[in-house]
Amino acid sequence: MTRRRAQAATAAALILAATMSIGACGAAGTASTTPTTTSSPATAPGNSTPEPGAGRAPSTGPTSGWGPGMWNTARGPGMRGNWGPGMTGPGTMGNWWLAGDGHRVQTLDQARQRAVAFADRLGLSVGEIMQFSRNFYAELETVAGRPATEVLVNPADGTVQIEYGPAMMWNTAYGMRHGTRGGPQARISATEAQQIAQQWLRDHRTGWAAGNPTVFPGYCTLHTTQSGRITGMLSVNATTGQVWYHAWHGTHIASSRR
Repeated sequence: MTRRRAQAATAAALILAATMSIGACGAAGTASTTPTTTSSPATAPGNSTPEPGAGRAPSTGPTSGWGPGMWNTARGPGMRGNWGPGMTGPGTMGNWWLAGDGHRVQTLDQARQRAVAFADRLGLSVGEIMQFSRNFYAELETVAGRPATEVLVNPADGTVQIEYGPAMMWNTAYGMRHGTRGGPQARISATEAQQIAQQWLRDHRTGWAAGNPTVFPGYCTLHTTQSGRITGMLSVNATTGQVWYHAWHGTHIASSRR
């Protein structure tokens, strides 16, 4: 099997394995029902043990931060193999991955420069940047300032990719389901997404609180806090109410906006 066929096969497996939905979080108070969160465990990248209540994770990919399999193809296909060169063209995986420039990314400004280089290819801009112990995270926005998608920046060499998890599997504009028409529509408002997230935290992260939702196409992402300090983030599917905790970031270090 050629490399390109192998990449396509891996991508197909990810699509089948992932929980996906259509729509976007609506304005506060617009949903007619409030679904409960899922309780099926999953192992997410960056965490070697199942996250209670987390969304179904991709069937392939890393289990420990930025180790082999994510940015190094020496030990077999990983996320770089899935999203790397060879999968190109409008709306395809080539638009979801930007090769590193070989320089370490150590500051928020450096991470923003790399995120901007990636965002420019999609006609987007960069909003919030966050530094974690395992990676840099960036929110990308449309020209109108609306949240578009989320990306990760590899601190080792500046590689940028669409964030795995909700951004890859749930985003209906920039993820695997981009351009999807029909199917279930959003029925979870931003307010309800925050309520669902808070309930999940009560069940699984005692003392943590859910921040204000950022509304992406197909889902909402919220910071989690404890005693006013950021502890991580999670996402809520806009159609099903499913919760996916971002277990791959590590400890929050710093944040900045434009």
